[in-house]
Amino acid sequence: MTTGDDASTGYFTSVDDVAVRLAETGYLASPAVATTVFLADRLGKPLLVEGPAGVGKTELAKAVAQVAEARLVRLQCYEGVDESRALYEWNHAKQLLRITAGRGESWDETRTDIFGEEFLLPRPLLTAIRGDEPKVLLVDELDKADIEVEGLLLEVLGDFQVTVPEYGTIRATRRPFTVLTSNAHRELSEALRRRCLFLHIGYPDEELERRIVRMKVPGVDETLTASVVRVVAALRAMDLRKAPSVAETVDWARTLLALGATTLDETVVRDSLGVILKHQEDVLKAAAKLDLDAV
Repeated sequence: MTTGDDASTGYFTSVDDVAVRLAETGYLASPAVATTVFLADRLGKPLLVEGPAGVGKTELAKAVAQVAEARLVRLQCYEGVDESRALYEWNHAKQLLRITAGRGESWDETRTDIFGEEFLLPRPLLTAIRGDEPKVLLVDELDKADIEVEGLLLEVLGDFQVTVPEYGTIRATRRPFTVLTSNAHRELSEALRRRCLFLHIGYPDEELERRIVRMKVPGVDETLTASVVRVVAALRAMDLRKAPSVAETVDWARTLLALGATTLDETVVRDSLGVILKHQEDVLKAAAKLDLDAV
């Protein structure tokens, strides 16, 4: 296993370079985000990003891929994802055809052939470490997968290699920039955490969120933007089933622009709460408790 500069993916030259180049893609990174991305790049370490849904964890990986002009390889995790979907599997139909075609051969001859490169089907983790082209590996929503999937990741994240028992060990000739995301629905193992740099992305402060809205929805004026961000902050302070994400703040600003609203009044807010709140009990609670004069 290489360390230090030998392991670097070499996409960024400094923390400021990270912030500037990500901003060019439309991703406004806080100093903590920019610093951690730079360190992950320089050290060649996987980056574990935790935080609530909709704060930009997945978008960070996409932005890095865009900046680096790298191929984004994504493993979307869910309950039941297994080795055949994450690492690799054999093309059994093609193997069967090969066995049928070679009936006159000995089993040793056939076995050597059917477990070759031609019959191997790489899945995201194997795809990410093969070849020399720049890649960003995104293991998205890892906390939704069964804990056994973390075991599959340990060799990949520790040594950037995959061992295929019938074939051999495949080692990365060029490390991918690796991002793992989690909404913290379950605790990830310490063994996996040790292999990663850690970054928590929470809801942005009001200044940063105003900048995000102005960048994503340039037609909304600053006064309305400030009102939207303040109301969203007030909603997040309530005990809601699902607090509004940054993506939903942006969607609300776009909605208000489409409605031609110039200010936030009770009627506009009541009629458009469904854009930012996705559960009826949250809508009712917000309608009862939200005081626009106080925000």
